[in-house]
Amino acid sequence: MLTFESPYLELLRDYINLRDVPFTERGSRLLVFRSNSHFAVRLAERWYKRDQRLSAYRSRPPIVDQWALTDEKGNMLDFDLVTRPDRLEINTSVGLFTMFFLDSETLMLLPPQGRVGISFIANLDIACPDRRGGILRLSGDIRRNVAYTTNAAILNNEATALGPEAQMINLIIEAQPGAAIMLNITPRLGFNRYIPDPWAAAEDSARRWHDWFAAVPPVLEQYRERYYFAWWVMRAGLISTRYYTTREAMTPSKLHYVGIWQWDAYFHALAYRYVDKRLAQDQLRILLDHQQEDGMLPDAVHDEGIITHLNFPVDADVTKPPLVAWAAWKLYEYDGDREFLNEIYEPIVRWNQWWFNKNDQDRNGLCEYAHPFSSGLDDSPLWDDGMPVEAPDLNTYLCVQEETLGKIARVIGEEEQARRWFAHSADLAQRMLQNMWDEEAGLFWASHNGQRINVRTPFNLFPFMTGKMPIEVTRRLVQHITDEKQFWPLYPVPTVAMDDPKYNPEQMWRGPTWININYLLIEGLQQSGYAGIARSLRDKTLALINNGHKDIYEYYHPETGQNPPRAAAIFGWSSAIYIELAIQASQEHLSQTENEDT
Repeated sequence: MLTFESPYLELLRDYINLRDVPFTERGSRLLVFRSNSHFAVRLAERWYKRDQRLSAYRSRPPIVDQWALTDEKGNMLDFDLVTRPDRLEINTSVGLFTMFFLDSETLMLLPPQGRVGISFIANLDIACPDRRGGILRLSGDIRRNVAYTTNAAILNNEATALGPEAQMINLIIEAQPGAAIMLNITPRLGFNRYIPDPWAAAEDSARRWHDWFAAVPPVLEQYRERYYFAWWVMRAGLISTRYYTTREAMTPSKLHYVGIWQWDAYFHALAYRYVDKRLAQDQLRILLDHQQEDGMLPDAVHDEGIITHLNFPVDADVTKPPLVAWAAWKLYEYDGDREFLNEIYEPIVRWNQWWFNKNDQDRNGLCEYAHPFSSGLDDSPLWDDGMPVEAPDLNTYLCVQEETLGKIARVIGEEEQARRWFAHSADLAQRMLQNMWDEEAGLFWASHNGQRINVRTPFNLFPFMTGKMPIEVTRRLVQHITDEKQFWPLYPVPTVAMDDPKYNPEQMWRGPTWININYLLIEGLQQSGYAGIARSLRDKTLALINNGHKDIYEYYHPETGQNPPRAAAIFGWSSAIYIELAIQASQEHLSQTENEDT
């Protein structure tokens, strides 16, 4: 019987619904779902060399399907389910089954006493039952293996081929106290078939989750429930090292984006800095591990390789916005780790040089995006006129990056380099003002082949975040943000102005509100002297994620707060930024309370 209790595990009771929020574990590639009265286990893996399609993992059949709990005759049992981060409690007519992760590749099932069983379909082609369960394999050079093992007396153990790559398993046992059934799903040659003390293992699982939640900073009660779910996302979304995935790192969503995307990783690091310095730093290191000889950082890293070039929707090199120095400085401000800045300074310098060497085609000192995906704003109307695009957001990032490189250089003792970085950052800000600013419109325009791109987005406002714009320019940009007809609906900030003809609140970057963009705007407003507007945007952003949802999504409808149909669930950077903003709001409230008390 499980005796370990944790308020955090109870707080998140039934958040894991096994439909769009799977049961999973830190580092695991196993995702457990429910369909009616059976479970399925999907793999959070690209496995491109089998499917030959980039996103096949989203629709690939489960490796273990129709996993049912059965009575002594093999009849499937209906059940009621209670979920917690550490376990599933499955109540049936014959008693309680408890499921949890023994490790990242192994699920353990604790059955009630008596004659009970399991059945499942394994989408593999070889089955070898044995005296403790059995082994299933996929032949060929693509290894995926399953072992099922029990320490109970086996009454029936059958494997039936259902097709060229499908095996039906039926297992009936006589369960005594301490009985367990393990399911080990692995690409490795070896299996885990060692069954430890089952209830001690269940306690360990609960304690791992408890310790994670117990380590995070406290927040106000109004944020608490969603805050701890966000921390669940940040732990559950981690995948272990494998091949090109050189560090333990966070996926944007284990359901929808299996890999490490560059600018997602920078936002993820902001949350991890509160609980694990090394984990936070590794979100940056994993991209620097794969830096190219010319200084370029890849768009994404996944088990089977990296992404540096795509032939759709245009044929060009692809990366992500230059925010690595910004993220590194955020970590340093929190932990003061000077050695980490020393470690990554030269790679970031080479990354910054790559932008100006490869992406300033007209040599005017301002950079262009060559591929839409390099912006992170994949389907924004900013790219509708074609590529390349000289964009205010990109040059804002570069301006901030160079200012930050100046700060880093100063900390590590490179004062002369620091002065050069500060000077070049100021020059870049002036070039934006001279080449992109429209006094009449009060906007910075993106351009394609020297022609203005007539669509209004918050990215046209980004240069105020450099802190280097004239006061009047910043004031006019902030006026756009707070204009209720453009960018200030119930849940700002839409990614296209609401009164722009191209506004579509249901389509990714053509209108929905994105939490990471709000965070950048909040920080810019804070640094530009607009603390009140920054606070209002922060509170609206927190309210958006608290808006009746249990899950945390990729993006939201700015007028209703609902998640559009194609917005990914259990989304990483939305969770990370919710954590960051909830901590900010809670610390601000505490400071105000202390000031009132004194």
